Amino acid sequence: MAVRWKRVFLLTVVVLMAVIFFAPPVFAAPDSGQVSTAIESTWKTAAGQIKTVTNNVIFPVVDCVLAILLFVKLAMAYFDYKKHGEFDFAPVAILFFGLVFAITAPTYIWNILGI
Repeated sequence: MAVRWKRVFLLTVVVLMAVIFFAPPVFAAPDSGQVSTAIESTWKTAAGQIKTVTNNVIFPVVDCVLAILLFVKLAMAYFDYKKHGEFDFAPVAILFFGLVFAITAPTYIWNILGI
């Protein structure tokens, strides 16, 4: 049991030494202003790219997944209707309104987020 704790301690010391050795010190450049200014300018630059990727990749993927789920659920509901004689609207309606929400999201989500 004592050998195990020695190994754990030794491994911890080695990992900490490696982190300390390979982590370079980071200092603010003189006369560069405040850190918040750098963060805000980086965010403003990245916000446009995030918006473009989200509009061109994320939302279409979510829309396609929801559309496929809607049609699969609609087909399963139809087969349940043929088998049992009653149609369950709730899952189909939830997927439909989720799809409508996801399709229209790019028009208003950026106003809410302030981008």
